[in-house]
Amino acid sequence: MSTAVENGVSNGVNGVSNGVNGVSNGVNGLLEARRNGHAPAAHVHDRWDEQFLPPPLRIDDQARAQKINARLSDLILTGATLRRVGEVFEREIERGLKEQPSSLQMENTYIPELPDGTEEGLFLALDLGGTNFRVLLLELRGGELVKEDVKQYHISDALRVGPGQDLFNFLADCVLDFVRSEGMENEKLSLGFTFSFPMKQHSILSGELITWTKSFKCGGMEGVDVAALLQKCLRARNLDITVRVLLNDTTGTLVAGAHIDPSVGIGVILGTGSNGCYMERASRVQHWEAAHERVHDVCVDVEWGAFGDNGCLDFIRTDIDREVDAGSLLVASFTFEKYIGGKYLGDILRAALAALTAERLFPAAPKPNALATADLSMFEEESMRGSWECTQATLTSACGTPVSAADALVAQHVARVVSNRAAQLVSVCIATLLRRMDRPYVGVAVDGSVFRRHPRIARLMDKYIALLAPKHKFSLLAAEDGSGKGSALTAAIAARMAARQ
Repeated sequence: MSTAVENGVSNGVNGVSNGVNGVSNGVNGLLEARRNGHAPAAHVHDRWDEQFLPPPLRIDDQARAQKINARLSDLILTGATLRRVGEVFEREIERGLKEQPSSLQMENTYIPELPDGTEEGLFLALDLGGTNFRVLLLELRGGELVKEDVKQYHISDALRVGPGQDLFNFLADCVLDFVRSEGMENEKLSLGFTFSFPMKQHSILSGELITWTKSFKCGGMEGVDVAALLQKCLRARNLDITVRVLLNDTTGTLVAGAHIDPSVGIGVILGTGSNGCYMERASRVQHWEAAHERVHDVCVDVEWGAFGDNGCLDFIRTDIDREVDAGSLLVASFTFEKYIGGKYLGDILRAALAALTAERLFPAAPKPNALATADLSMFEEESMRGSWECTQATLTSACGTPVSAADALVAQHVARVVSNRAAQLVSVCIATLLRRMDRPYVGVAVDGSVFRRHPRIARLMDKYIALLAPKHKFSLLAAEDGSGKGSALTAAIAARMAARQ
């Protein structure tokens, strides 16, 4: 064993110190070796592997820095570990498509084509997925959006955890209020319903809720077709509105992205939660409830938020992740989302700082719920500028005790480590889909608050996807409001398909 390893000093390009049993973190397969207390002698200078490592912590107290690096080492994933994650993801994809036990839903959305520029008409779009419910009126001419009216309605805590029937009656009341405000309560309209929760789809306009996520937990929804329930509530209010499409925000993002760039074949949400969808060969999809002889490709909703719920990703799970999971609304569910979703990144940062506090490497643990993902993004942005004052002020408030400039730099480093892992894991999924689609070039449409607001995430994703799928050309495209525009566009696609038939 080298002197560098004995002293716990990384031989990697980035000089990352690991400190766990004095083992370097910059080599192939090192995460597994670290947990076994061994360090491989070969491949120490594996530069490909080292490109996945975050920069080392740099503070004046080098002994403290080394101990902090050691405590955080399980959050740092090597390229070899990410390859293993990709292999597991590919295996779960195959099992899901064949309707075998898998942590991936791999749901057929029954959307066989994307916008082609002929979309026409006036459409309502509903967007349910967060604490605010949106109703939109969109007019399309020649595939272009020429009119958009939007109104938001707040969904109370009681509605989000009460009976499902109450929630859907509220949604229909909001639609009635909206069309009255537009003077269109007597108009005949088509509607696209963006329902951003895992569901089992039976057609392009019907599907059953599988499980609530985020802050929703309504009762009485087992086996209920959510589109049919919405339709029933609309009819009860004498509205001549027909639900044409049921989709989630991820599918809407893919459709909205393809409207901007026809090369788009993957849609990703990286916001409060996370998910992906892509155009899969219809012949690979086993779940069909309609004739599909002429369908070449179909959009498949991966539902990767639940990736790892069956234990297949336990090899990357840390004690910090277990703490975050234990404090979540849906314990032992949506494992992957809890590594990368905006609902959880701030809490991972808090839990990591608490772990450092327990080993006297940080002055005080942040109070529960005291750090949000917006704070993590701010720490990152300030770190990029080479400053720390706002980080220090936020930590002083969150911890209830003064923190030093060095403490602020430590917290910024923790934020970098947490952000780096999130970027790596979402990149593994995208890279796997790129290899699976095997097209000359694929646009990846991405929406969500983490992607839009985190100062590093897009650049890190560009880097890691390229490293993990080096033979596949791609670009990341910001596609805002897939849950609104994408819903209307998909309703227009459904109308076009119906007219052909």
